[in-house]
Amino acid sequence: MRTSHPQAGEAEGSTHDPAVILFSGGTTGQPKGIVLTHRNLIAEGLQVAKWGQLGGGDSILAIMPIFHGFGLGVCVNAAFMAGSTSILVPSFDAASVARLLRRKRPSLLVGVPTLYAALSQDHRLARIDWSFLRAAFSGADTLPRQVKERFEAMVQAGGGEVRLLEGYGLTEAVTAIMAMPVDCYREGSIGVPFPDMYAKICRPGSQDELAIGMEGEICIRGPALMQSYLDQPEATREVLRRHADGRVWLHTGDLGHQDVDGFFYFTVRLKRMIKSSGFNIYPAQVEAVLDRHPAVAEVCVVGVPDPVQVERVMAFVVLHDKAAVGEHTARALIEYCREHLLKWSCPRMIEFRPELPKTRVGKIDFRTLRQQYIDQEQTP
Repeated sequence: MRTSHPQAGEAEGSTHDPAVILFSGGTTGQPKGIVLTHRNLIAEGLQVAKWGQLGGGDSILAIMPIFHGFGLGVCVNAAFMAGSTSILVPSFDAASVARLLRRKRPSLLVGVPTLYAALSQDHRLARIDWSFLRAAFSGADTLPRQVKERFEAMVQAGGGEVRLLEGYGLTEAVTAIMAMPVDCYREGSIGVPFPDMYAKICRPGSQDELAIGMEGEICIRGPALMQSYLDQPEATREVLRRHADGRVWLHTGDLGHQDVDGFFYFTVRLKRMIKSSGFNIYPAQVEAVLDRHPAVAEVCVVGVPDPVQVERVMAFVVLHDKAAVGEHTARALIEYCREHLLKWSCPRMIEFRPELPKTRVGKIDFRTLRQQYIDQEQTP
């Protein structure tokens, strides 16, 4: 730096230029480079900061990796734009997070459901003072009711008062584009859109907007929408479509509905929905039932190939007591599902695992589980 060097010329650019390329599974499950502009990141940062009421005295624990839209857009960019502090977590493990929670006392906590499941089962956090926490949000995957209740009970026991609220988003729009308001709660809802973001429910595969209460594909528009998929114009045109109103809408590939008050509800990704004997089965509903069983620590439900039913429902389960693994427990869990679900939604098979594979952002990797089963069945 002490040597001589030429003066750098003034850079030319605009807010519509690419700022970052983040890779995600996209709406098809195949990894794609998502080109996000400066405008996308600025809009997302302002929206999140406003929604979370972030200010100079706030701090947020950045548990999500910053190669992911959630970590970059919310935990870092939005915090900095609001003058808040971002507390970086280089790599996640329950011990380091527990230590940072005790020492740094962040006012906001955001993460995926598996994070809150791990925190609520960590004995190191059962005795801390949780009064520092002002808000907690879960996103990137369906939040099981039991995880929400366990986390809230732990916080309440430590003097805190926050509710664990759900949000919704996808990397094609940087990250979160809607969430429950901080001072509001509605059972099962992912909230309402952020300022300047719009959402509607369309008939899957079309631009036809459906009536309130009807289930269809969630479509969104606003300044956070990506510029394109990197070097994939056809895939870009498939998801970014100009509707009759003259505006470009993102077709998310997610099913949901809207209630009369404008609150949205997420059902399932179209690509993850199980089709068995002509019936549509939502894995999250089956997982919610199994998660309520006291023996179950973690669960993932997938559809596996079946020559007669097209797909059959299969559950991968981690038990609290590993010694309970066996046919008797499997039968008990299937019977438990039959008591709480329609017959065609119940798992036909249960496979016990010591742990479930996770993606690099901490979500349960259902695609890997499904492929492992298929590979196993094809092995002579």
